[in-house]
Amino acid sequence: MNNGHAIDRLKQALRRLPGVGPKTAQRMAFYLLERDRDGARALADALREATASVEHCQRCNNFSETELCQICASGKRDDSLLCVVETPADLDTIEQAGAYSGYYLVLMGHLSPLDGVGPEDLAIDHLMKVVSQNAVQEVILATNLTMEGEATADHLSDLLDQSSVRVSRLARGVPVGGELEYMDANTLNQAFNDRRTLQASSSGDSV
Repeated sequence: MNNGHAIDRLKQALRRLPGVGPKTAQRMAFYLLERDRDGARALADALREATASVEHCQRCNNFSETELCQICASGKRDDSLLCVVETPADLDTIEQAGAYSGYYLVLMGHLSPLDGVGPEDLAIDHLMKVVSQNAVQEVILATNLTMEGEATADHLSDLLDQSSVRVSRLARGVPVGGELEYMDANTLNQAFNDRRTLQASSSGDSV
């Protein structure tokens, strides 16, 4: 019997976390086993409960333990506004900043052909359904200002150009290459206040 099998499995499991390499996973595993077994059990219990009970909100696609998340079920939001973000962390950051009062749509990622992530892997079809079935007047594309985030915003803008909604993009205040999760409240407020409407390019435009 391999006495190290359980430890190896723990290390491999911890390596699934973003930014955790072999050495970090080893330190985490040994710490939990040496000094905090109660914490390890609590972590295991919390993970089991979360994976069993957390699904996706039927409206915004954010993580939720109920059919509709608290935001979508509140009935106190501006239903003319729909903010599209990449991740639940981006949504939380905007909420904490208090810069926005409408609803959300969480894509659960961004377009990244090199990583094999295409439109079918994101909640893009769900976005179009929400726009068509609700009184949405403006869609705010709040994807990150990274290469992938910009490509995702361009793709969504092209799709939404076929609808009657106004399409805007977060403006200055969010630096190029920046990620919403790490923005402060003042920066996010500035970005929302200065958002701009996206105009579809025309083949007849002069160069």
